[in-house]
Amino acid sequence: MKILILGDLMGSSGRKSLQQNLSKIVKDKNIDFTIVNGENAAADGKGITKDIAGELFDIGIDVITSGNHIWDKKETSEFIIKEERLLRPENLISGSPGNGFGVFLSKDKKYKVAVINLMGNVFMKKTEDLFTAAKKLQNKIKLKEQADFIVVDLHGEITSEKMAMGHYFDGKATAVVGTHTHVPTADTRILDNGTAFQTDIGMCGDYNSVIGMNKENSIMKFLNNDKAVRHFPAEGQSTLSGIIVEGDPITGLANKVERFFYGGVLNN
Repeated sequence: MKILILGDLMGSSGRKSLQQNLSKIVKDKNIDFTIVNGENAAADGKGITKDIAGELFDIGIDVITSGNHIWDKKETSEFIIKEERLLRPENLISGSPGNGFGVFLSKDKKYKVAVINLMGNVFMKKTEDLFTAAKKLQNKIKLKEQADFIVVDLHGEITSEKMAMGHYFDGKATAVVGTHTHVPTADTRILDNGTAFQTDIGMCGDYNSVIGMNKENSIMKFLNNDKAVRHFPAEGQSTLSGIIVEGDPITGLANKVERFFYGGVLNN
């Protein structure tokens, strides 16, 4: 069982590359399930629309996770109620629309894959306690009981939260990945008890930028230049960034994990 997990999909550049290349990647890599964080998928890099979500599902994405930008488009709070394949962080304030986790079928319908979406507490929008939410989910969704495989996307700012969550789920999830910072880390590995982990899997966008935003405008902002405008995404060639996890059908844990880059200025 091979699971492709892609980092934050950034604006039109990221979407274009995914639309052009996903089917080839799935075929060449024998991918059985595909996840992408879509909270930056809109043209301005903030939020996701119903049409964009539909496009992603149409090209073969199985589940879309998100984070602090999930409500940046007003329509999202309405269509997310019916679209179970679009997740918002489980530990958002109680009563938030949508779901923070779900159990889905692999492309061949053979396996159940649980996807959990969480958001960090430090330097992020107000959320309920991260580790309390994680503990509840561990009791609710267990490997080889409710799901054959479990993937956790922790959308967070600081590395310590994401690393701690990886160890907290070690042996209880197939993979734990960090998203949000748009920069892939080099600590891809399988933890002691069999869970694949990477502190942050980066973004799917133009890396000739400042975390996906136009670099010239970003520098002007840092210089307090009056000519700077509101941040907007870079539109050059995108690198698709993430990991591929090979899960063991018997244990549900990871047999293999590898960093994945496709196109743009990054490479394997």
